[in-house]
Amino acid sequence: MKFLITGFDPFGGESVNPAWQAVQQLPKTIAGHSVCTLMIPTVFHKSIEVLMHGIAQHQPDAVLCVGQAGGRSDMTLERIAINIDDARIPDNEGNQPIDIPIYEQGENAYFSNLPIKRIVSALKEQGIPASVSNTAGTFVCNHLLYALLHHINKKLINVQYGGFVHVPYIPEQVVNKPNTPSLEISRITKALQCIIETMDISVEDITVSAGKEF
Repeated sequence: MKFLITGFDPFGGESVNPAWQAVQQLPKTIAGHSVCTLMIPTVFHKSIEVLMHGIAQHQPDAVLCVGQAGGRSDMTLERIAINIDDARIPDNEGNQPIDIPIYEQGENAYFSNLPIKRIVSALKEQGIPASVSNTAGTFVCNHLLYALLHHINKKLINVQYGGFVHVPYIPEQVVNKPNTPSLEISRITKALQCIIETMDISVEDITVSAGKEF
């Protein structure tokens, strides 16, 4: 299979984004799968344009988007994306949509078709904290995931599988953020490799408790 793995640029006043830092460190081949990477701007709508251009260029079988979720303590596989933009802060170009549908004619929500619970179990076996998240937020991360799943479900792109994983801050980001969890960049990169190795979509997902409230 060919995988396209994306990561966002820094946003919200941060000088780095651990999502893109970890994605950049991935090898070009993992478990026999070809891996392409792409940086996504943290900008409403432009993020979708860049992703769709990358999909057209690389023709991947599966797309995994990676984003930063400061304050979370583990790798969180997103279950669902909802059709709303409701930005708490402006994006990197000053846009701040509030209560605006991403696609007027889109479904209320789409579910990821990745084996998210099998991935969570595989990460935990590697000693990496992980869980299923039932909210991707309402900022650019959810915006991008929703668009990806919309295009997959409506067969507007030739991609079979799509999903999103949020990663915590890395230690240098929390020096002045007391009591804020973080995860080393090496472990985030290891986690992404494990996710790709586990994304054999031909095998059904497992039924275990893996979610928690955020």
